[in-house]
Amino acid sequence: MENFNDIKWFGHASFSFVDENGNRIYYVDPFELTYKKLDKADLIFITHAHPDHFSQSDIDKIIKEDTVIVAPPDILAKIDIASNRKIAVEPNKSFEVKGFKFQTVPAYNNRPERLAFHPKENHWVGYIFEVNGKKIYHAGDTDFIDEMRSLKDLKLDVAMLPIGGHYTMDEEEAAKAANEIGAKVTVPMHYRRNVGERYPEVEENFKKLVTNSKVVILEELK
Repeated sequence: MENFNDIKWFGHASFSFVDENGNRIYYVDPFELTYKKLDKADLIFITHAHPDHFSQSDIDKIIKEDTVIVAPPDILAKIDIASNRKIAVEPNKSFEVKGFKFQTVPAYNNRPERLAFHPKENHWVGYIFEVNGKKIYHAGDTDFIDEMRSLKDLKLDVAMLPIGGHYTMDEEEAAKAANEIGAKVTVPMHYRRNVGERYPEVEENFKKLVTNSKVVILEELK
């Protein structure tokens, strides 16, 4: 689990994954893609409609003629590609696209001060993938919700959790989620833009609070 060469973090909630044979490239929430060695995408996954997750200009940087985009219906309605290259998703479902299997998980706010940001009724999602033998959970934008409690039964290898506060869990709430989920490794995301220069302090606090998983800070590619 120490090898993360197949996972790239572009900052915020933006990641790519490369299959071990090197011929399948998957992106989640591509945003502010300034890295010069961008691979074209086979599949693009979008968690929800906010512009720091659904960015058409960033999709344009990585899309090719047979790329398939996986997203909630409100996003797909805004993307101008053939319908057979769009896969609509909702929470708590299993899918297979191009031979790649994945699941969707609810992603929403349950804290009163955040309910308007990511309402449950929007049916936005997080994703669970299996890439190169790693079972990976990308939570999307969410609070620590009840549906996360059952994820411990999946014996996840990697859980990617937002820790930036304001729109999502902060590091203390996210640590409670991480300890409940119990993935082998927890990767924080969606925080440096939110907390600014405080981010090293937030990272260290998160590391101290997570006791049931190993916290790994990925290098942010720019």
